Amino acid sequence: MTGGNGSGPVRVGVIGAGVISTEYLRNLTALPDLDVRAVGDLDEERARAQAAAFGVPHGGPVADVLGDDKIELVVNLTVPRAHVDVALQALSAGKHVWNEKPIGLDRESTAALLDTAEASGLRVATAPDTFLGPGIQTARRLVESGAIGTPLTALALLQSPGPESWHPNPDFLFQDGAGPLFDLGPYYLTALVQLLGPVTQVSAVSSKARAVRTVGSGPRAGQQFDVTVPTHVAAIYRFAGGASAQTVFSFDSAVKRKMIEVAGSDGTIVVPDPNTFTGEIVVHRMDGETVTVPAVPAPATRGTGVLELARAVRAGRPERASGVLGAHVLDVMISTVEAAEQGTPVDVTSPLEVTAALPEDWDPTALTLAR
Repeated sequence: MTGGNGSGPVRVGVIGAGVISTEYLRNLTALPDLDVRAVGDLDEERARAQAAAFGVPHGGPVADVLGDDKIELVVNLTVPRAHVDVALQALSAGKHVWNEKPIGLDRESTAALLDTAEASGLRVATAPDTFLGPGIQTARRLVESGAIGTPLTALALLQSPGPESWHPNPDFLFQDGAGPLFDLGPYYLTALVQLLGPVTQVSAVSSKARAVRTVGSGPRAGQQFDVTVPTHVAAIYRFAGGASAQTVFSFDSAVKRKMIEVAGSDGTIVVPDPNTFTGEIVVHRMDGETVTVPAVPAPATRGTGVLELARAVRAGRPERASGVLGAHVLDVMISTVEAAEQGTPVDVTSPLEVTAALPEDWDPTALTLAR
């Protein structure tokens, strides 16, 4: 059995050797509390190449990762439609799971995944983990300290022309489980939940600028592909504490914007891009004073959530980027689609207790799980 609370660095296997695996492997192999042992993929040669590139001892088929009794935690970097199935296989093999976002594509299979983990005594956690970086964490501490008074409203904008100009295989980003809401919305919605609490209701509208797009770079440049999901989603969210947020998630804008602002009774805080780990924070007070918190040099990188999960497993405490958080954000996104399709508000009923902010001295580069 590989899911127990052992000692020493947590032994990790990665499933999925696609584009995002490069950033994960670069970061995970540099963290002393983690020991990356294997990379698996349906494309075994690609898995072997990624393993060799980052000094990981083994690369090959997915079955090798699942069958390795020494591996305690699987990092699931497969495409969204495979997230739940691969995670269930990992749980069946006795391993904790870190899922790339979204945790799943529907409420039912995601709930079944979390129920399976609980029954097995194992953990399922999920991206995004950018909210664990010093940018959002510092902003959260400021809000909780009363820097803007009582939080009342928020504005979140994610606007771009879309990723097809730079991504060599962008098809899946415009299909089920992606689009601007499911691909980038989790960063913004997770940050808003950290700052304002659980979502209770959503109203939304959506649209699609064009049904076909063209690959703009790489060996497939010039190829066309179908767009099957909305590429512009505008929503208003209500939160359990009484606050509200206006949001736009769009791949249909020639003007690029990435921003979150939270306004309170005493001021407004401008929060860093939630798709990064750090950034400048600005507090505008009602009396006209402006306070800038400089960008924090961030040792945190993608994979920080894997580390926080690993340390939580060893310590026997709840992880912060939990599957319950991911399931709530998924529920919010699905409810957003439903609200846009139905033209009426949709209540969000999934439970969530937001965990405490990280300690200010939390250091991902420290060795805390000594052998």
